[in-house]
Parts: sequence; structure tokens; C-alpha cells
Amino acid sequence: MKQSMSRKGDCWDNAVAESFFKTLKNELIRHVKFKNIEQAKQSLFVYIEIFYNRIRIYSTIGFTSPVDFRKLYEKRAA
Repeated sequence: MKQSMSRKGDCWDNAVAESFFKTLKNELIRHVKFKNIEQAKQSLFVYIEIFYNRIRIYSTIGFTSPVDFRKLYEKRAA
């Protein structure tokens, strides 16, 4: 694996990651005070695996969740 980093102030290489971390901070991190590292890990897992991938809707994929979009894609491809 090779690290990809652009110059300071240029976020094009990492736009997807930057967007995700901004959303994570705004929707979870800033609203919760974790008691310990295990609680933080569990909250992050639930946020990413349950909410972010299965429930949260995205305008770029027709206001559906990634899981629903994938199901629709697979149905159309079959």
C-alpha cells in the first residue's frame, strides 16, 4: 500500500476520506463524551456499520442508503 498525500491545502487526493471524517465528527464525535476507549470503539462500530452504511441516506446515490443502493444495483444487473 502506498500513502497518497497532496500538498498542504489540496484535499483532492483525500476528498472522500475528508468528507467522511467531517461527517463522523459532526454526527457523532462532537455529541458524545466517551467514558473509555471501548465505548468509543463500540460507538464508532455502530455508527459506521449500522447507521452510516445501512440507514443514512445520500443525495449522490438518489437519497438512498449504500446498502439499499447496492441492492437496487444488483437487481438491475441481474
